[in-house]
Amino acid sequence: MIKIPAGAFLMSQENEGDFDERPVHSVIIPDSFFISATEITNIQYEAFDSDHSQYRSKYGLSQEDDEAVIFLTWDEAVAFCEWLSQKEGKPYHLPTEAEWEYACRAGTNTKYYTGNQLPQIYHKNQREIWNFEQVSIKVATTPPNAWGLYDMHGNVEEWCLDWYGPYQEGEQTAPIGYATGDFKITRSGSHSTEVYYLRSANRSGALPHERHPLIGFRVVCAEMPATEPLTRSETSLWARDVSQERYDWQIGSKTDSALFIGPKTFVKISPASNGHLFIDHNHCPALTVCPNGDLLAIWYTTKAESGRELAIAASRLRKGADDWDEASLFWDGPDRNDHASDLLWDGENTLYHFNGLSSDATWGKLILIMRTSTDNGVTWSNAQILNPEYGLRNQVIAGGFITSNNQILVPCDAVTGSNGGSVIHLLDLDGSNWFIPCPTRPKPTFQEGESGAWIAGIHAGVVELNNGNLMALARGNDINGKMPQSISTDMGQSWTYSASEFPPISGGQRLALLRLQEGPLLMVSFTGSVDYEDLAITNQVGRNVYRHGLFAALSYDDGQTWPIKKLISNFGESNMLNGGAWTDEFIMNATNAEPKGYLVAKQAPDGMIHLISSALHYQFNLKWLEEQMPEMDVKKH
Repeated sequence: MIKIPAGAFLMSQENEGDFDERPVHSVIIPDSFFISATEITNIQYEAFDSDHSQYRSKYGLSQEDDEAVIFLTWDEAVAFCEWLSQKEGKPYHLPTEAEWEYACRAGTNTKYYTGNQLPQIYHKNQREIWNFEQVSIKVATTPPNAWGLYDMHGNVEEWCLDWYGPYQEGEQTAPIGYATGDFKITRSGSHSTEVYYLRSANRSGALPHERHPLIGFRVVCAEMPATEPLTRSETSLWARDVSQERYDWQIGSKTDSALFIGPKTFVKISPASNGHLFIDHNHCPALTVCPNGDLLAIWYTTKAESGRELAIAASRLRKGADDWDEASLFWDGPDRNDHASDLLWDGENTLYHFNGLSSDATWGKLILIMRTSTDNGVTWSNAQILNPEYGLRNQVIAGGFITSNNQILVPCDAVTGSNGGSVIHLLDLDGSNWFIPCPTRPKPTFQEGESGAWIAGIHAGVVELNNGNLMALARGNDINGKMPQSISTDMGQSWTYSASEFPPISGGQRLALLRLQEGPLLMVSFTGSVDYEDLAITNQVGRNVYRHGLFAALSYDDGQTWPIKKLISNFGESNMLNGGAWTDEFIMNATNAEPKGYLVAKQAPDGMIHLISSALHYQFNLKWLEEQMPEMDVKKH
């Protein structure tokens, strides 16, 4: 234990830091305290909990006695402190975030206690990685700071006492953070991540019940600060002034005549935004109808798809409003890649939010979480971890639904690339029973007539057929030059592959698949994988017309045939639109529609179908889909 003197410091970093490190503020540490010179090791922690030895070498990490202990929850770290307090008769606790940064800086105000650069001797695989790599996390192998503390920059992240939340302005004395929250603060950064996240001021966080492969802890010996915790006052726009009156969908029925509205932009972010929301890249949406008649959309917002900064944004279209609200933060694991999302309404009172949550950057190391709301999405439960194993098969695909046996089916990508397959997760509506029907990696080559463990292709759309079988269409793993189709007769235990009649899609494109309440299946996709590829569509009077871009197809026989295909367009004069993300600007007219986008579609009880792409919202009903297209057959060049 190292004695840290009382004093004051400027907390955070003004320049070249993250948005959540501001404002810089003066913090007074009124009393000296002791803090452990190193992170708690395996052998030390196992004196408290010998069963924890089962986690040694998991993912190839932390095997030796003197390596930092990891794979323990925040509550378990707190329990260790309580055990040590009773054992020694001294008050131990996790360091507050302020205590941690004060001790780390050791009187410095630079990016690291070594200056504005972190020398190579401190580096332990300091780069963005996609899979866990074996590296020693033995404590005290690098030089200590001026106060004698080791591994304050890297090795493993360290649990702190505080709930994560925005800093307050003005001088503070012994702050202890917020009274409640979703994430507990972690500090220090770890091995196998970019050196930027090892800075003295950098703030990360994790779910308190995560058994995290990159997080350990050290302890403070001192009385707990007597400071009162902060109360949260900020409310995101999508949660403000939300009606709790249940909407009467019969009064607003929209099934009698053909309707098409839009498209309208639902992604609205200030060009100056640089966290939690980012103007750089907004993509991968999810959508739900709410019991009060509102629509709620979420999507990820980031600088880079693999970056730690990736967060989940949201916007609400209030019942009767013409335009979506401005975007605001929906959910964000601090310095964790939240990849990706789905929203689902059970038709009664509950909304479900599913999300992948990375251990750090990339979508190669995700766990799967679920949250619920019973007040039209205003407040949400704390995240429940469904799959605690970091890895593949937890990258959520928007388009989940409730099966005929009252289970929630959640599709997820099973790989990180453009080919390789998807899987499904099944969850009882009360959240009591969750499982993946086929968790093992498949061996099939996804050939016509072959069977295998996974759905052919990524970003799969899945639907339940009338006979109880499942059908999936997806991107990649093309069969005979067509989009792959997968059929399961055993609720996802195995799948049989064939070529669909649809053209394959590729980068920047994701299809949508659902059953309409009137009975037909609806599939929405793109006419090709390149910007100027056309498709000959047989229209309602049997004539071939050439169309390009976003189109819908209807099947009245559970996917055996798709007799109606129609461009998703207002069929008006040519106009320029911006589809965001990978789509950018495109021309919409009677022969040309959006060329790319990540799609999700939901049908409201009034019959209106809501389709969103990466940035645009389209509204139409079944009668509009069945309505004959304009008689234009000029091939676009």
